[in-house]
Order: sequence, then structure tokens, then C-alpha cells
Amino acid sequence: MNLTQATTSPAADAARLLELITLHSYRFSEEGFTLSSGKHSNHYVDLKKTTLSAEGAALCGRLLFSRLQGRGILAVGGLTLGADPLVSAVALTSHLGREPMDAIIVRKAAKGHGTGRWIEGPATPPMRIAVLDDVVTTGKSTLEAVERLREAGFEVVAALAVVDRDEGGREGLAAQGLALEALFTMDDILAHPQPKP
Repeated sequence: MNLTQATTSPAADAARLLELITLHSYRFSEEGFTLSSGKHSNHYVDLKKTTLSAEGAALCGRLLFSRLQGRGILAVGGLTLGADPLVSAVALTSHLGREPMDAIIVRKAAKGHGTGRWIEGPATPPMRIAVLDDVVTTGKSTLEAVERLREAGFEVVAALAVVDRDEGGREGLAAQGLALEALFTMDDILAHPQPKP
């Protein structure tokens, strides 16, 4: 049995992942939250509560890998910490699916000892790579990963996110020649029935 294949359809996987995100990762507050982008919002998505769960990781791995299959992509990478569970899930799923994609982690600062690397993982330039992120708001984290990977000589050919907040990230990536692909938008989360407190 191929372990990358769910016993349900991709649509059912997406519906279940959205349910997990709504249940575990989405928060609303009248006072609001300060996002990593610096913006203020009444809506907050802490996706690590979903992507680091066993089921959430499996669903993200399958859904993201299905978007990347057949595109000649040999590695997936992203800025630590939001991308870490995603690149690991996709790498594992891709191996089981017999279309291996190595995982790369882009540091926020150069390693302070040893080789002083910005990038960790077995992939080597000029591999074709997709950049992953959990939540895209302005796209700052995704764009930083793209810049570091391109500086290192990788060919960045795709950018994927689990959630696009639709607050400028898509436009920022388009300016770098990348079309942002997202599993969900903030509108999808807000339209989903909210769990009772």
C-alpha cells in the first residue's frame, strides 16, 4: 500500500485540514493581535498548533506534495520556524510517493559557529526548489527564504502556503516572478463553522 495515498480524497483531506485549523489554530479577539508582519488584526492563525500535530502534518504533507508532483522539483525549503514542519512533512511524503524532494531549512541568521551557513539540508544548487510557508500575510518570511535560496544558487520555481491572509504577500511574490499557491485563504477560515467555546 502506498502510504502517501489517503483513504479519503484530496477534497476530504482539505476539508479535514481546514477543520483542524479552525479548531486548533484560529483565534479571534476584539483587542486584536500583533502579527509577525507587524500588522494588527482581530484574526490570528497559529498554524504550528496544526502542522506539528500528527494528523495535521500528514494532511499538509499530502496536500502540498500533490501540488508539487510532476513539476521537476527536487527540494522544498522555507524560513524557520513556520516552514520547518511543512518541509519535513513534504520530504517524507515525497519519499513514500517515489518522487523524492529533500527538505531545506533557511535560518533567520547565519549559523554562529562552524561553517556559518544560512541554509541547512542535503540539497545542493542549482536544484529546482519550492518555497513553503505556513501563513503568508505580507510575504516577508517567504520572500526572505526566496532571496537566501536564490543567493545560494537554487532555482526557486514555486511558492506555496497553507494559509494566505491576502494582505499583500501574493503581490510581493509576483514581483519576484512567483505565483503564490495557497491551500486556504483567511476567507475560507472565517467561512468555516467556528467551534463552540
